[in-house]
Amino acid sequence: MTRLDLTGLAARPSQVWNAVRLVPLVRDEPIDDLRLRPQLYGDGAGLVEVDRRHAYISYIPHGFVATWTGDGTPAAAYGTQLSADAGSAPAATMGLRLHRRMARRQAKDRLRFLPMHLALEGYLALHFGGPSLAWEEWSQRAIRQGLSPRVEEAYAGVEVRGLADALRVFEIHPGQCGVMVYVADALAAAFAVPHPDDYRALHATLLQDLYGELIHHYATFMPPVPDFRARILDTRIRSLADLRTAVAAQEDDWQRFHDGNMAAGLLEQPYTGQSVHRLGRFTLARFLPSFRPKQENHIGEAITDDRGRIAYLKTFRLSESQVRRGHLLSRLAAHHWHLASTAVDLGIDEAQLGLRLESAGFGHLLRQDVLDRYRKQHGRTRAG
Repeated sequence: MTRLDLTGLAARPSQVWNAVRLVPLVRDEPIDDLRLRPQLYGDGAGLVEVDRRHAYISYIPHGFVATWTGDGTPAAAYGTQLSADAGSAPAATMGLRLHRRMARRQAKDRLRFLPMHLALEGYLALHFGGPSLAWEEWSQRAIRQGLSPRVEEAYAGVEVRGLADALRVFEIHPGQCGVMVYVADALAAAFAVPHPDDYRALHATLLQDLYGELIHHYATFMPPVPDFRARILDTRIRSLADLRTAVAAQEDDWQRFHDGNMAAGLLEQPYTGQSVHRLGRFTLARFLPSFRPKQENHIGEAITDDRGRIAYLKTFRLSESQVRRGHLLSRLAAHHWHLASTAVDLGIDEAQLGLRLESAGFGHLLRQDVLDRYRKQHGRTRAG
């Protein structure tokens, strides 16, 4: 279990547009030997082959192309744009682009990967095989097919009210290499890249990213958030040097408040990481949270260097229902899918656990007669 470390990225004063707050992340020293550029696919759906037996369909508007050098010298920014020919298919049909793997090497120093899909696939594949032991309560479908098909929903950034205006009008800071996106001061996403030029090229892709149900709800219904303004007492300012010192102190105070309070739900929680690809001295990995119910939980992907410093980061905040599903699956797997043992661990009875599985969308994993028995037991308990 590891924690995210944003060493080298400093939070700058936030900018507010209604319920949306953007907190710029600035690097003192850009990472020159790794560069990112977008690869555009258009608005059609995409079919991603995970392996020979597994695939999924999703909205995939763009990919990222990472280019690196092996000797630490600056990498040339590589970019290409691909889009489907709108006239190549009948208007009544929807194009489907095929993606072989989520991370695919295009050259010895170049990797194409689908941003956020590495993390989402890690969540969707969580204990995807289903019961590890064929306990009598599980259905034959659960034994044979596991959790297939697994479906989750999210909103594109263009559907998050106020985000498009916020990204359009806000100032990009000198040296900015990332941003923390808050909606109603709930952290929606963290995004960081190696170089300021990369961020300028990828700034608009935040509108094409995916956001959870909670974030869409907050953007639609919550009121504007207050702006945090620095206040400097003029009685203590006698020179420009005093003013510079006071401004630096305000910036330090803001960063401590941001990292220790606003971003604490992301930065102070443990994650389980999985390495996906090596890129010279860099490693592309994805991570999952410990699925704490009724708390902030994020999934994500990152590229770190040989010192563990984050070069690239993208996160997605799970909804409470997604957290519940992850929590239930994790606890079941920890007890080898034995319902009675899992129920004891959760402090509930077996019937309650069965109904929680049904409420989470996993009722089909249980035999129908077993599920009916749990309903009757729960009904008698309530009546008593």
